Amino acid sequence: MENQIKSTDPTPDDLPDYNSHFVPGPPGPAVPPPAGYPGVLPMGYYSPQQPSTFPLHQPTGSALPVQYQPGKYPMPHQSAPVMWMPGPAPMLNCPPGLEYLTQLDNIHVLQHFEPLEMYTGFETNNRYDVKNNSNQMVYIVNEDTDDFTRNAYRTLRPFVLRITDYMGREVMTMQRPFRCSCCCFCCPSARQELEVQCPPGVTIGFVAEHWNLCRAVYSIQNEKKENVLRVRGPCSTYGCGSDSVFEVQSLDGVSNIGSIIRKWNGLLSAMADADHFDIHFPLDLDVKMKAMVFGACFLIDFMYFERSPHRRSSR
Repeated sequence: MENQIKSTDPTPDDLPDYNSHFVPGPPGPAVPPPAGYPGVLPMGYYSPQQPSTFPLHQPTGSALPVQYQPGKYPMPHQSAPVMWMPGPAPMLNCPPGLEYLTQLDNIHVLQHFEPLEMYTGFETNNRYDVKNNSNQMVYIVNEDTDDFTRNAYRTLRPFVLRITDYMGREVMTMQRPFRCSCCCFCCPSARQELEVQCPPGVTIGFVAEHWNLCRAVYSIQNEKKENVLRVRGPCSTYGCGSDSVFEVQSLDGVSNIGSIIRKWNGLLSAMADADHFDIHFPLDLDVKMKAMVFGACFLIDFMYFERSPHRRSSR
């Protein structure tokens, strides 16, 4: 009898070809991205529809350019400088894009600092970030005015502001027509006005200036130009070292509805156009009126806090 001893741990000379036995299975279910974020891309790539994520590095060897949404650009040491407020679901009787405001009773409007404007005297388009109390981005606001109009008319220039959401969609448009300032202030043709459209092309209201001897007064109107609220500013809007408070009141002036506060930022407020506004309104206020108070902030900024470089250099 012949005894055969078999090895318990055989080592074959050639490994089998596992790829030849691989049979792909059916694809698994797609997992949707979280609410408020349109998708996920590989590390190092940035989607123009997802401005909440910036690349940690620029991909090499790629023919596709890296694009950024308007706003604060990331620094090399910042991995995620911008966090966006999650996009809410569409709501009935709410213009598309205003769903964010239904969840907020306070927003911050932060103007970008423009060194070119400060040092060269060349007026540039204004840019603003709109954030909530959690420092999450709600909107981005960009002025769309040509170079000649900006530098010829300065603070009196007509302008168009385009408000975009986290996907880069224009959800609101604000327009200020040109009004002559050479005639009497009590003349209606000299009073400033701002039109708010949401969605763009659909007017939801106006912000109209009223003549007053010693303070800023505005009326907030609906799409039919019917007065709904009024804004009453301080006697001196050029206060140095303190905040400037514009109260949002009922038409009779008895009830205080909210406020638009221009924060004092120290030396930056005195020397440059980098304003910071806090806007307060009731949580249950009609969303269109919230948008109108939001729009009044920009008309106030251009009329009282937008400083012309020529005027600064002449002091």
